[in-house]
Amino acid sequence: MSWRMRVVHTTGYVYDAPVTRSFNEARLTPRADSRQTVILNRVDTVPSTRSYRYVDYWGTAVTAFDLHAPHTELEVTSASVVETEPFAGPPEELSWDELRDDAIADRFDELLEPTVYVPREKRRLAPVARQLARGVSPAKAVVRASEWVHREMNYLAGSTSVHTSAVQAFAERQGVCQDYAHLTLLLLRGMGIPSRYVSGYLHPDPSAEVGHTVAGQMHAWVEAWTGQWWGYDPTNNIPVTEQHVSVGVGRDYADVPPLKGIFSGSGSTDLEVVVEITRLA
Repeated sequence: MSWRMRVVHTTGYVYDAPVTRSFNEARLTPRADSRQTVILNRVDTVPSTRSYRYVDYWGTAVTAFDLHAPHTELEVTSASVVETEPFAGPPEELSWDELRDDAIADRFDELLEPTVYVPREKRRLAPVARQLARGVSPAKAVVRASEWVHREMNYLAGSTSVHTSAVQAFAERQGVCQDYAHLTLLLLRGMGIPSRYVSGYLHPDPSAEVGHTVAGQMHAWVEAWTGQWWGYDPTNNIPVTEQHVSVGVGRDYADVPPLKGIFSGSGSTDLEVVVEITRLA
């Protein structure tokens, strides 16, 4: 059954000295794709700014804005209403030989290569990837890899940072959703399966009452291409469902930060993030 949800994501910055100028990008607009329909989205700021939107290289909607008046606070709020569909299974399954065709490898080259967050690791994790792929289809190998990451890792908030790589998180056997996604991507790319990082939101209650608002947070999972793109959530060891709202896609977290920017001024910054999710239907 499809869901309709409202997501309100507010980020507040407080500076201990006036900032004279700031230049920012927000990746907070949900994606419109075969699983998800965006009914409305607004990205507003306080103080008010003039913004413009564009779609980046990976297909993520970006709201860019800058502020040229001195300010000690900045608040960015994204409000969205989205309809999502339940998981229907991998829509098409290619064989390993078909996936390894030169045309496929060339088409998805950037989503098969290592990155800073998803480096190549030959000693411990490459043998794991080979073992997980043995005797099953690529689509089944995606599930196997996600299950393995879910089993091997311990979820512990605050144990890693946004700069932690998949290899670093695996060395400690703990992390958060970002680390689970990066480690799964490392395995999938090691198998030769094109795969990408997805940022978004997850409603935490599959039996949520209509009209009830809950506290949420940004979430991360993976999408694999085995003929078409489809998603799996290794943190929760479940397929992507109607509870998931996708926002950005890329090679890893570096391609999809919810907010990034630069500012002129001195002093430190305090940050507060509040996410509220309401099931509307």
